[in-house]
Amino acid sequence: MMRPLLRAILCGLLGAAAAAPALAREVRHAALVPVERAATDCFAETIGNNAAALAHARTGHWYEAAGVIGFLCRPEVEAMMRAHDARYGEGAGWRYFRGAYTRHLGRELEGRLAPLLRTQSVATAAPRGDAEPPAEPKP
Repeated sequence: MMRPLLRAILCGLLGAAAAAPALAREVRHAALVPVERAATDCFAETIGNNAAALAHARTGHWYEAAGVIGFLCRPEVEAMMRAHDARYGEGAGWRYFRGAYTRHLGRELEGRLAPLLRTQSVATAAPRGDAEPPAEPKP
């Protein structure tokens, strides 16, 4: 009777111990979400407001699009990197920005900028130069 109960308690403790590092990592990262969001918001807003960056974005060249306007988002990116350095140690922010953040930035921006990326046809009421002249109304 005691042996199954003891086994269940031990399994429960071992399972909780195995899940603890993942939970701790998740909690630590949750504190960084606001600075990451601020950087991504900056990239989305400035790409959406810059014709050259938007042209790169429409072709799926996100790295180039961010490169056109990247200096405008420098304060947000530096804040994100400082927060990562403070949390995980010197140099962690640069590694995160050049690695995981940059890898996922294109997908995140594509979702946010989707309405601006769609090619839209625009009708015009002006006749083309090679169009036939309008028909004369019949009396």
